[in-house]
Amino acid sequence: MDKIADFAEITPTARIMTPAHGWRAKCLQRLVRLELPVPETVALPAQTVRGIAAGQQVDVAAILAHFGEGALISVRPSPENPDWGGPGTILNVGMNAGRHAALVEKHGQAAADALYLRFVQSYATHVARLDPDMFDAAPSAEALRDALRVYELEMEEPFPQDAGRQLAEVLRSMARAWEGTTARLLRQAKGAAPEAGLGLVVQEMAQGIGKGVSGSGVMQFVDPVTGLAQVTGRYLGQSQGRDALKKTDAIYLTRDVRGPSLEDIAPEVFAELVAHGARCRTKLREEMQIEFTIEDGRLSVLDAVKVARSARAGLKIAVALARDGIITENEAVLRVAPRSLTEMLHFQVDPRGPRDVFIKGIAASPGAATGRIVFSSAAAQASAARGEPCVLVRRETAPEDIRGMHSAIGVLTERGGMTSHAAVIARGLGLPCIVGASEMKLDGKEKTLTAQDGRVLREGDVITLDGSTGEALMGATEMLAPALDEDFRTLLGWADAVRDIGIRANADTPADAATARRFEAQGIGLCRTEHMFFEDDRLVVMREMIFADTSKDRAAALARLLPMQRDDFVQLFSIMQGLPVCIRLFDPPLHEFLPQSREGLRELAEALDRPLSEVVRRAEALSEFNPMLGMRGVRLGVVLPEIYDMQAQAIFEATVEIARGGAAVVPEIMIPLVSAKREVELVKARVDAVAAKVRAKSGVEFAYKLGVMVETPRAALRAGEIAQHAAFLSFGTNDLTQMTYGLSRDDAGRFMNTYVQQGVFPEDPFHVLDVDGVGELLHIGAERGRKARGDLVLSICGEHGGNPESIDFCRKAGFDYVSCSPYRVPLARLAAAHLALGDLAVSAKD
Repeated sequence: MDKIADFAEITPTARIMTPAHGWRAKCLQRLVRLELPVPETVALPAQTVRGIAAGQQVDVAAILAHFGEGALISVRPSPENPDWGGPGTILNVGMNAGRHAALVEKHGQAAADALYLRFVQSYATHVARLDPDMFDAAPSAEALRDALRVYELEMEEPFPQDAGRQLAEVLRSMARAWEGTTARLLRQAKGAAPEAGLGLVVQEMAQGIGKGVSGSGVMQFVDPVTGLAQVTGRYLGQSQGRDALKKTDAIYLTRDVRGPSLEDIAPEVFAELVAHGARCRTKLREEMQIEFTIEDGRLSVLDAVKVARSARAGLKIAVALARDGIITENEAVLRVAPRSLTEMLHFQVDPRGPRDVFIKGIAASPGAATGRIVFSSAAAQASAARGEPCVLVRRETAPEDIRGMHSAIGVLTERGGMTSHAAVIARGLGLPCIVGASEMKLDGKEKTLTAQDGRVLREGDVITLDGSTGEALMGATEMLAPALDEDFRTLLGWADAVRDIGIRANADTPADAATARRFEAQGIGLCRTEHMFFEDDRLVVMREMIFADTSKDRAAALARLLPMQRDDFVQLFSIMQGLPVCIRLFDPPLHEFLPQSREGLRELAEALDRPLSEVVRRAEALSEFNPMLGMRGVRLGVVLPEIYDMQAQAIFEATVEIARGGAAVVPEIMIPLVSAKREVELVKARVDAVAAKVRAKSGVEFAYKLGVMVETPRAALRAGEIAQHAAFLSFGTNDLTQMTYGLSRDDAGRFMNTYVQQGVFPEDPFHVLDVDGVGELLHIGAERGRKARGDLVLSICGEHGGNPESIDFCRKAGFDYVSCSPYRVPLARLAAAHLALGDLAVSAKD
């Protein structure tokens, strides 16, 4: 049988290609081109390695001849992508009794024994597949003898002495390990194609053992967590490979008061390494970690890999490289994944600390927080009043929990999904939130939480929520602070220069608006006014309005709410400083403003000075079998027009007040849950009348825009006629998805994972926009609306607005902007830039 002899020496001009020879071989060639002191190296392409795995013989004599007689070599994996992993490196191939004797003469008995034992241990466990426990002794002459003896007993033959046989067996073992089922599944989970191949790199050993300064280590030039410029790494004398990262007696690289350093004992070598690192950064256009070996004061660079980094470090590195002119600003933008920004906006659990997980649910809102458990909104408010951080734990949240959520620093619910009430509100508030934690059991009466493992927590116990992973941890943990520094703002500024779609924020309160401004949103795309009515003083008046018997009485109650609403809008307009503000008129069913408990209804009866029986009867009359499809949205505006009249008056009076201060505001008023053109006509007529009345009374002229929130399939299908009366259509994809699928967004979490796993849905449609079904309705609505009115403004304002996939859809569909939670604005800005740059790259190729 012919032997395979397909290998290439790594030289500056050799045809080394990443798809064939792998990332490590290509990286080593780049280091050689930079004239770094890389030991002699050859690369075997993936095709050769696959042949070895299939049983073909490799011409090991030709490979060994390249290094010369008696050389020791290492074999390292080189897949196309470093994330795909691969078999472990084997060092000191070629070691035998003769080479051992020579090393005894050169470096002494102890060093020679350690090198030989290391190879025997590695070969026995990784090549011969013997039990590692039989070969885990510490280096010594006795340990070496025992290892050779055990190998012979187990394999029924002496340890191989022929370097050719050793190399052949190492190559075969590594090749077959790559082709194994487990290895294939692991790398496919990391994005590798099923047929992905493995290259191998064979390199002359730099011993790291000698009479002068000798050892091995790794060096990098940025902190992997913060991204700040800083020489980090370790060095271990008389060692090989990456031993310095495993041994506690390794020393520092730079001078350190805590102990000796490489800079102290070998300043020339240290300076040489720093120079090599700077050259790599400039020429390879990346921050690299250098693996090096020193033998008798002579430096060898064995490898260089991209520094592993946190998201915040990745952003800082990209910006620094661009500022130094090493990469372009656009390339810096593309190097930062949009979803990674969420790690920088909030506190995060420090990944270096311990994690005692007691509950896992759906990661609904990112960030982390530590606080005491409370089981009610009232308890959350009381805790906040005492200055004690608290985590609100509920079976599920309802609109009446808004005040408790504002008081808490995190939310944990037993039920719900990505677009449940708790998830949506928490994202808007920037609170870490875990929903759908169905494994926990709540006892509201006893005020206890029981985890799946049986641990019981009580009100007041301290826990930590990690909303980025969906895990709740026992006790307090170390945190990383948000990283909203100058580099963060700089990168997003570069992103804004190239993106081609607007980014607004969903903001319901002045605090939300301030957050939106801080993240440089281009306006408010959705202001849900009902959230303004849950404050204590307003809730009482709201309930009086609900229990009013006549239109006149309702108007009287609403008149008390008018100045409160006007002040809200004045604050919003002032904060946004002329940027557009889109205000959705009142949407939820009225029963959401009533107490749900008997005790709450009794307190309401006392506040209203009405009989309890009457209050209970009225509350029951307002309840609906399916409130999401009942008396809410525009239906309230048609049946109880006084509500929308008050809100329109508050908006216009706030507009006048701002105008008198010298600022120009053009408010956008949005009608929710429309399904028929006539609904828009009725509301528009009354809003126009209110506007005329305010103009006449104030003597101030102002403009405004009236639009429709498209949340029903019928509104999308009839968008052409609806657009005749609307300046804009904003698609509320939360409800539109709910109605298109016939799914409750609050309850779908119970079975959604099963549906996704079994391929019923490719993704949770409440989390990732369904471009085939819901997306088709968006296309129809946009096309018919624009056909009826050429200047029609199109947007989406549901939770999908912050997803890169949804932004991509909206760009291609010709939408003007997307609107999302304030804390998702940075992600959306960066994602839009990525998409625009991707289109530019495609155009350039064409």
